[in-house]
Amino acid sequence: MAKKGRAIFLVYTDLVDPKDDEEFNAWYNTQHLPELLALPGFLDAARYVATKGGPRYLAAYELESVDALQRPEFKDRSIGPWEHRMSPRVVGKNLTRIVGQQIYPDVPEQTDRGMAPCLQIGRMSVSDSVDAEWNAWYNGEYIPGYRKVPGVIYARRFRVFEGEVGYTTVYELEHEQVPESAEWQYQRASSSPNTPRMSEAMTMAAGSPGVYRCIYPHPAMKP
Repeated sequence: MAKKGRAIFLVYTDLVDPKDDEEFNAWYNTQHLPELLALPGFLDAARYVATKGGPRYLAAYELESVDALQRPEFKDRSIGPWEHRMSPRVVGKNLTRIVGQQIYPDVPEQTDRGMAPCLQIGRMSVSDSVDAEWNAWYNGEYIPGYRKVPGVIYARRFRVFEGEVGYTTVYELEHEQVPESAEWQYQRASSSPNTPRMSEAMTMAAGSPGVYRCIYPHPAMKP
């Protein structure tokens, strides 16, 4: 069964009051995430906590396509009292929703892989004047080298259909120290002679790139 489709749904939040942390996580893990995973078009999901950047909490959902969020099962689902009390819209701040359509790689690969133990996610925008050149550089010169860095499981890019930025890049990692490795840093600095100029063309969102460690389901719970 495919666990990866052509779209992703990312929900980030901080909490207004730390006292809500325990109940917020209990609601998300035991009720909210399982309810969404049961909906048509939702293939897999996990929750993460930031070890670098932010916001603090991230829920990542793998979708068949962006249409999963337009289906009545999602849009018209009933909201229970626990969600009314613990939703990020109620107890959260810096709430950020990203809905993205995959643009790299341009065809699905390894669609049976599960959720990664760790993610690094960049959220960025670029001006229309350099958009085509920037995407050609990113897809052709920049991101392919990261896929060869030890500890990198996979790397994808998405065009954002809903959210504060134009693009998001998702690196699936074996552990949170991968972006600190010499190989990663070399790739970041030496991927292409065009990298300095194209990097300057990007505007990064606050807290981006963020590094996130999986907190649910715990890796030991996964089949």
